This record gives sequence, structure tokens and C-alpha cells, in this order.
Amino acid sequence: MNGPSQALLKVRHLLNHPTPTPTPTLFQSLLHHYATHKSLTSTKKLHAHIITSGILSYNTTHLLSPLTAAYAICGHLSYARQLFDESPQRNLWAYNNVIKKYTQNMLSYNALQVFVEMLGLGDPKPDKYTFLYVIKACGELSLIELGVSLHGLTVTTGFVSNTFVGNSLLAMYMNCGHKEGARRVFDTMLERTAVSWNTMISGYYRNGSASDALMVFRKMRDVGCEADSSTVVSVLPVCGSLQDLDVGREVNALVEENGLGNNLSVRNALLDMYAKCGRMDEALVIFDKMDVKDVVTWTTMIHGYILNGDGRRALGLCPLMQIEGVKPNVLTLACLLSACVNLDYLKHGKCLHGWIMRQNLESDVNVETALIDMYAKCNSVRLSFRVFTKTSKKRTVPWNAILSGCIHNGLAREAVVLFKQMMLEAVSPNDATLKSLLPAYSTLADLQHAMNLHSYLIKSRFISRTEVATGLVDIYSKCGSLEHAHTIFNAIPSKKKDIILWSVLIAGYGMHGHGETAVTLFNEMVQSGVEPNEVTFTSVLHACSHAGLVDEGTSLFKLMLKSHHVSPHSEHYTCIVDLLGRAGRLNEAYELIKSMPFQATHAVWGALLGACVIHENVDLGELAAKRLFELEPNNTGNYVLMGKIYAAAGRWKDAENVRGMMNEIGLRKAPAHSLVEVRNI
Repeated sequence: MNGPSQALLKVRHLLNHPTPTPTPTLFQSLLHHYATHKSLTSTKKLHAHIITSGILSYNTTHLLSPLTAAYAICGHLSYARQLFDESPQRNLWAYNNVIKKYTQNMLSYNALQVFVEMLGLGDPKPDKYTFLYVIKACGELSLIELGVSLHGLTVTTGFVSNTFVGNSLLAMYMNCGHKEGARRVFDTMLERTAVSWNTMISGYYRNGSASDALMVFRKMRDVGCEADSSTVVSVLPVCGSLQDLDVGREVNALVEENGLGNNLSVRNALLDMYAKCGRMDEALVIFDKMDVKDVVTWTTMIHGYILNGDGRRALGLCPLMQIEGVKPNVLTLACLLSACVNLDYLKHGKCLHGWIMRQNLESDVNVETALIDMYAKCNSVRLSFRVFTKTSKKRTVPWNAILSGCIHNGLAREAVVLFKQMMLEAVSPNDATLKSLLPAYSTLADLQHAMNLHSYLIKSRFISRTEVATGLVDIYSKCGSLEHAHTIFNAIPSKKKDIILWSVLIAGYGMHGHGETAVTLFNEMVQSGVEPNEVTFTSVLHACSHAGLVDEGTSLFKLMLKSHHVSPHSEHYTCIVDLLGRAGRLNEAYELIKSMPFQATHAVWGALLGACVIHENVDLGELAAKRLFELEPNNTGNYVLMGKIYAAAGRWKDAENVRGMMNEIGLRKAPAHSLVEVRNI
């Protein structure tokens, strides 16, 4: 007979025999026993005996608190809270267990309410267990100010020196995104357990400080603290994020040395690390040795192959996992649909869609989003909209997917209309929404639309985010409203002005012929300490080319090679060739092309041919045209330009021959067109 049954027989015996009289102490002992074994049935029976015997009526103070704690520990929160509220005097055990259960059941706000009430009464005083639970509740709600206050209470009460309390403070600060607070607690801890180190590693990683996480792991190893499976599972994602294969292999060796390889979570984390480091061969070795593989294992391998550009192998794992009796979950399916996008396998995607429908999984938000994205990226936007119309339209992610799909298919105007509909549906956009939407406004280059969006971004406070402000600068630049673009740029704090923002503004001025301003901005950027990249140089060289700033452009090109160690790409050579060509320095442009460390692209030769048209240089024009006819045999523009050069030089027969070449190939010059938009008609 088990413990609870023996205890119940004992209480029945005592209740049926008036001598000796059962005491509150005995009932408290029994309640503690039932709570330890989490026996809700036995607790209810004993509660009934206490009521029917009349003992509760004159021992309310001594029995209600143990009853409250017993019900809380057994998981019956509603009973526990009712008794808790009825109790005239609650002991620490009752408080702690009610707070604990609220925290464990994700009712953190209720847990904090009980704690505040306890502090207000002044008795009982919180102990280390109380602080463990309320600090955790505070972290779950990300209430940093309250968390700091709780930290202060642990200092004044002396419980801060307790390792468990210290660990809970570390977790709370990290959950609130307060890395500095966690570091201060960690540095003052008298004793650091593996939990302390693990909390710091995972906390730094979750808060975007992977390098700091790796540094903590290094220090953990240096001080001789033994790593456990939680350490491994915490540090391997860090290695994957940093693509630090050496440390990843070191952790792998640690797993083997400490005998942690039987832990499935550890094996899955190793697979993920090797996949993110681009070593699917090493991941496959571990995968093949695994006796037990769950859905996470298979999904990790599928995602790894997709990540490394091998969609076919990713799709090939799907039937194998089902043969081994593992059913794909919604994340697996999202990965498989992503593989269909990479391979442009519309037919395969449709087959997966059919399987999803048979499994009644199409209403899951991850699956909905993946299907919308797959159809859109496979250029079947009609089917993408069909999936979207069946969604609840109350979640943000499907809206983001259909907006992104519209942009992918060149439907900028439809994307703007959808966004307005999203607002009418009262669906809250997020950063991903704007990332999908801003290119649509940039493509339309409609000033009125841009100003409407600007107003919304101000009201919604999205404008304070640098990437959003950068997108708006680009939109205004495309609309030709450089004044608005520069105003937004000036409103951004200097520390938040990154290379992307500078490049966008420089490109905007260059696009509209303001080369001098573009060069001035470039110099300001360098002086502010922002290092230019390939895109920045492309933008400023384009600006010089359009404005005819030959000396400035050539100087910047030399600066790119010498001072900033940026390897010139085809776009940079195109800009300089165009710049020199427009200035009539055709031979210099041709010599630059010959000195290129790689084969000149059609854009480079096209820039030279265009310059030859301007300056009627037949010889270099013929040379450039010959290369272009090889690189772009179906581009009518090249033939037309060469024909113009011949015509300008009076070589009508050669011009006629060029037109004959076009006719032989079957090319026709596309007619020009223009667009005028009329509002409110």
C-alpha cells in the first residue's frame, strides 16, 4: 500500500475513534504529506473530513493555510485561491505555493499581486523561495523597473547572496533585455553554478550579443566549471550564429568527453550548428549515427540543406522521415515549402499543399504563411491570393507574406491597396510588414502616397526606427523630394546613421544630378567615422558620372582602392567608364577596361558604346559593339546605338548593315511610352 493510502487509513481511524482527539498538527502533517505526493483526491477527502468533524470551525487559522498550500501544490489553483482569500491568517508556506503555482501556470501578474499584498501586510516576511518565484514572474512580464526594486529587496534582506536567487535575477534581467544589470549581478555572485553561466550565455545570445556569449563560455571553461547539456544547448546556437566552426568542434569534443551525446537535444543542437557553419557533411555524420531521431532532428537537417542551397536533398528527406515513422510538423512543412521556392518547384509545392489539406494543417499560421510565400515566389500570385483569402486575416504574418509576394511579382500598387485594407481590418503591422511595404512606395514614386505613409509612420512611432526612416528617405528620393528626404535624415541621431542610410541619401542626390552635394555627403560620412562600402562607392560614383565631375570621380575611385581597401566591382568600373566617356576621354576609358582584373560585363561595354555615340567615335564604337553583340545578341539597343554612330559619320551602308543584322535575328525596336496618372477622376 502506498504512502497516501496509508495516511488516509490513519486519518479515518483517528476520526472514527474519539480518543485521542485528532489535533490540527496531525491534519497539517497529513496535508503536507498529500501535498508532497501531489494527491489531489486524498487532499479533497481529508478536507471533507476536516469540515464534517467541525475542527475547521475553531482551527481556521491553523488549517486554512496548509489546505491552501496543499491545493496549490496539487495544481488546483481555483480551490487554493478561494481558501487563501478566506484565511484570516496566511502563513509563508501558503503564500509561496500560491505565488509559485501562479508563476508556473503563466499567471505572472496574479503572482505579483499576491506578493504585493503580502508585503503590504508585513507578515509573513518573504524568504528566498518567495523571491525565486516573484523575480521569475517579473521577468516573464519584462517589468524591468519592478525587477530592479525586487533586486533591491534581495539586497536589504540578504537573500541576494543565495545562488538560486542570484540565478533568478540573472534570468530576469536577461528576459527584460537588460544585459548590463545581469552582468552586474553575475560579477558580484559569491558562487556561480553551471546554471549561472548557462543563463548568461543564453541571455547574451537572445539579446543579440553572440560574441559576449562566446566570451562567457570561454571564461566558464577557464575557471573550471563543468559544462552540462544545458551549456552545450546554449552555446551551440552561438557558434552557429557566428559561424565559428572551431569553437563548435570544440563543443562537439566536449560532448563526447562528458558523455552528453545521448541527450537528443544536444545532438539536434550539434546538427544545427554544423548546418549554420556550412558543414552539412559533418552534420550528416552525426545524423547517421543517431539511433533516435525526432521531428526536430529531421527538420533541422531539412532546414540545414535549404540554408546551404541544396533544396533537392531537403525535399528528399521528407519521404525518408515518414518511412521511419516521424510525421512532419508545421515547421517541417514550412521548411519544405521554402525548398520548393528555392527550386521553383511549383508542382511539388502543390503536392505538399494537398498533403497539408488532408492532414487539416492548412489553418496553422506557419503553414498559411509558407504557402502564400511559396505560390508568390513561384510566380503564381493568383494561388497565393487564394490561400490568403482563406486565412482569418487577423494575424500579421500572412499579411506580410502577401505584401512581400506582391512586391516580388511587381504589383506595387496592389501592395499599397492591401496595406490600407490591413489597416481597416485593425491588424497591427510590425517591422516585417514595413520591410515588405516600403519597396512598394519606392517603386511607385508617388509623392502623395509617400506623404500619407510618412504621416502614418509618425503616428505609429515606426519612424523612430532607423531602417524605417532609411526606407522613407529612399521613397522621398525616388519621388524627387530631396528636401523631405534630407529633413528625415537630419532628424536621425548621428549615432544611428548607418552606412545604409548614408548610401541611400547619397544615391538620391546623385540620381537627380546633384553630384556636388552627393560628394559632400560622402566626405561628411567618412569624417563621422562611418566606413564606406561597395554600395556607397557605387552611389557616389554614379553621382559624379551624372554630374560630369570627372576629377572628383577618378579621385574617389583611387581612394576606394587605396584607403578603404574595397575591391572594385563591375558597377564601379561602369561608373568610371561612363564618367570618362561623357568627358570625351574615350581612350582613357578603354585603357581602364583593358586593365580590369576580370572580364568586362555588358554594362561596362555599354557605357563605352554610349560615350562613343556622344562623341561619334567609330573605331572604339565598333570595338565596344562587337563585344556587346557577343554578350547580348538580343539587345536591340546596342544595334540602334551602333547604327547611330555610323549614321553620324555618314557611313550609311554600314548603318544599313546593322539594321540588316537586326532583321536577320528578328529583333524589333520596342516603341517608347509614357505614363500620366490623373487623380480623383
